[in-house]
Amino acid sequence: MLSVCDTDLVKATSMRARLRAEMTEEIKTTARRHLATEGANLSLRAVARDLGMVSSAIYRYFPSRDDLLTALILDAYTALGGSVAAAEGAVDRADLAGRFLAICHAVRDWALANPHEYALIYGSPVPGYVAPTDTVPAATRAVTVLGGVIEDASAAGLLRDDEALPPDAAQDVARVGALIAPHAPLGPLSRALGSWLHLFGFVSFEIFGQLKNAVDVPGPLFAQQMRAQAVYIGLPTA
Repeated sequence: MLSVCDTDLVKATSMRARLRAEMTEEIKTTARRHLATEGANLSLRAVARDLGMVSSAIYRYFPSRDDLLTALILDAYTALGGSVAAAEGAVDRADLAGRFLAICHAVRDWALANPHEYALIYGSPVPGYVAPTDTVPAATRAVTVLGGVIEDASAAGLLRDDEALPPDAAQDVARVGALIAPHAPLGPLSRALGSWLHLFGFVSFEIFGQLKNAVDVPGPLFAQQMRAQAVYIGLPTA
């Protein structure tokens, strides 16, 4: 049984943890605003100044700029992965093309709603920054959802495996397939990865302004392109 002193200590510890979590989120929220104006060239001093903190205080939460960048990157990947999983999970399991299209539209919708976070994780690499390995699970969550669709389509016998990949390409596809769709044949898996690159190529062109003066209304073209990718992979469409 806890004594009064022990109970007070637990309450104080809990309060400190809660306050630390709140300040950590406030720092990240402020840093995200800086992404909109400065890109990934974050300054801990500038973030601290906006929060009314002395610059040394922020280092108790994020010892370096890279630690803050890593936290923002993890949040972005987690948010994107969550959006993709939720959209795909809302579609009937038997509707494989519908699940694929839900993934594609979820990626685009999230990117349009969070362009600066998208730029942080899919834009130009940040000079001098190397993402730690603990970002990998969050970074691969969205493509793992795609892998589930490919696995289900393969198990249903819907994917044709009628192409031989060059040895180096086969090795790379097999490496990725082992992570996201270990039972899918390499040919369809290669097409799915190509469609994944097509998806992000379109979204990146749209987010970074490369479609201006070429495509006035990107949405319908995007939908048509993603339907074409579903056919390319071999997913049955209506």
